[in-house]
Amino acid sequence: MTTAFYPGSFDPMTHGHLDVLVQALNVAEKVIVAIGVHPGKVPMFSFEERAELIRASLAEAVPQKTNSVSVVSFDKLVVDAARTSGATLLIRGLRDGTDLDYEMQMAGMNRQMAPDIQTVFLPAGTASRPITATLVRQIASMGGDVSAFVPAAVLKALNNKLKR
Repeated sequence: MTTAFYPGSFDPMTHGHLDVLVQALNVAEKVIVAIGVHPGKVPMFSFEERAELIRASLAEAVPQKTNSVSVVSFDKLVVDAARTSGATLLIRGLRDGTDLDYEMQMAGMNRQMAPDIQTVFLPAGTASRPITATLVRQIASMGGDVSAFVPAAVLKALNNKLKR
């Protein structure tokens, strides 16, 4: 069974993240969504909240695939966390050329550290290319409508978090 490791902050889950996750499920039988936990960063949503939003978003989009996805946290090198999880593929989403430049550098470094783990780049769909979790948080915190950028469960959680 091919296992893929899809790391990120997912704070919050966006349509872009979901697009890449669904594509990853076409590449691997099992996908581990890995939420990076950094002691120096204060996320909008806790790990538990983000994990639940990922599960809810997936259940809404492709309910038949929910058993193929697990959500974990990690606080070490991505390749070490992927290896510990038994993954042989590392999933990275690409929005544009800027992402590609950065991700190519990371893939090269990761390959040096873990030649047994292959990086797979998955392009974001046209509609989700401009979406970033940072912009979603900023727009939502300033009262903007982010319904076009996030799954319904995430929109509800954002509205609750921001007391709307």
